[in-house]
Amino acid sequence: YLAKKFFYLWAKMTFGQVLPSRARRFYDQKILQKTFGEWKEQWTVCREEKLSLRADSHYRHLLLNLIFQAWRAYVCQQQGKRNKYHVAESHAKKQTLLRTWQRWLLYVGVQRTKHGLQSVALAFRERSCLRISWAVWRRQQYQKCSGRKMNILALQHWAQSLQFRAWLQWRELYLYTQNEKQKDTRAVTHHQHWELRRCVGAWLGYLNLHRVKKRQNELAQEFHRSRTLQRCFSDWQQSWECRRRMHAHQRDLEKQAARIALWRVFAHWKHYVLCVEEAQQYELAEKHYQCHLLVLQRYWNHWKSRL
Repeated sequence: YLAKKFFYLWAKMTFGQVLPSRARRFYDQKILQKTFGEWKEQWTVCREEKLSLRADSHYRHLLLNLIFQAWRAYVCQQQGKRNKYHVAESHAKKQTLLRTWQRWLLYVGVQRTKHGLQSVALAFRERSCLRISWAVWRRQQYQKCSGRKMNILALQHWAQSLQFRAWLQWRELYLYTQNEKQKDTRAVTHHQHWELRRCVGAWLGYLNLHRVKKRQNELAQEFHRSRTLQRCFSDWQQSWECRRRMHAHQRDLEKQAARIALWRVFAHWKHYVLCVEEAQQYELAEKHYQCHLLVLQRYWNHWKSRL
């Protein structure tokens, strides 16, 4: 019991009030706190980097979405233009076909009129031929008639021949006039078609040139917008990087100041602990000395009583 008691007294005088196990636990706790602080700082930095990566990804996605929407609007506009052009071309073809159909109907009417006139002329000729044949037959039948009747029949035949020749001349003149009119009509139609083709070609050339110029202007505006957006994003990224560096430098300064303050507090605490340990050691030494004196006195009294 005395050995155990003196061992405890020796341990307190040697190590002070704080035992090695408690100091080791305090040291492990401080090391754990420091490690947790470093890990928390690294985790914060990683989280900021992840947020930055997510912001960049979101910006790229938004930019691609805007580009896709602009491209889809352009495609829809081009499709609308192509549909309008096809509708205009179909309408022009229908108009040309309608004009051709009207001219063909007019031509068919003229041909029918010609065929009617030709049939009338052939019928008239047939009747004339029949009349001539009938006159010849009558002249042969009545040849033995009087010379007066023969002369009358000859005069009638001569009159009919003159009438037939006049009708042939009138028919040739009528056909020549109709041919000249048809030639004039065809020439006018050909000239109109040629002028229409030339105007349509010039209009298509102007339309293509206007479309190319409009497309170039749109591409130039799109390029200017993209360059402006890229320049603004670059300026924002540089300013954000500068602010991030400033915040990181400020955090480093704050951490350094916190470490310096903690070191100062730890130094004050260490000085205080050393002072307290010295006072406790002095008090324990005094108590030990008093106990030693009491023990010596006890043993001295016991030895005296034994003596």
